[in-house]
Amino acid sequence: MKINIVRNLFLTSLLGLLFVSCKKDYFIDSGIHKPNYEGTVLDYVKMRKDVFDSLYTVVKLAGLEPALDQNGVTFFAPGDPSIRKAVYALNKTLYQLGRDTIFTLNQVHPSVWREFLSLYIYNDTYMLKDIPQVDTLNLNIYPGQGFISYEGKNMNLGVNYNDVVSEIRKDEFQVVKYAGYRQLFLSYIRNTGNVGAFGSMINAPVATSDLKTQNGVIHALEYRRHTFGFVTSNFVNAAITKGIIYK
Repeated sequence: MKINIVRNLFLTSLLGLLFVSCKKDYFIDSGIHKPNYEGTVLDYVKMRKDVFDSLYTVVKLAGLEPALDQNGVTFFAPGDPSIRKAVYALNKTLYQLGRDTIFTLNQVHPSVWREFLSLYIYNDTYMLKDIPQVDTLNLNIYPGQGFISYEGKNMNLGVNYNDVVSEIRKDEFQVVKYAGYRQLFLSYIRNTGNVGAFGSMINAPVATSDLKTQNGVIHALEYRRHTFGFVTSNFVNAAITKGIIYK
């Protein structure tokens, strides 16, 4: 009998604690998570100084703020390290030519920044789900899709479907084609006459896709595998040809 009494008291106390713990005073309502950035594409770039500080400077030098503030825009954002790699290549060439190197981004002619930055900007909004499959090793079957950049350059967008590889036993693997994670690619077309040929495109993989803003979407490029301008020699030659601004 004593055991039953003790058990009942215990259950009653437990129910009381559960009731008290469920009262509203014992938790904080953090609200509903908002997945979209409440600002424009340009606002987002300006805000993320940790990764896009140099990029924001380039946007201003190129005079492309209106392009990133327009309604319906897709921006493949190259991180600051990608820009630094291009500037390093330029300085290396200038040094080899016996010329002074540059110290600030505004020493490159604004038209050069505009020419190459426009490769990353597209009218209309394209999410990952809107873009067809690409297989960079089998472009004849999965070529992605051609898109025109902001200032009329032929580019290619595609989603790479990675394989799923699982180890069955030691040194024996099973591969399931196209069943893995999906990664968006922005590609510069070297030769528009033979897009399916190996090496005809330079691919820039996206690290983070579908960052929605009030006026469009941002896809942040993977900076370790991309140099601003896609073809480094094109950027370097354009910067030298247009004239370095020495102050």
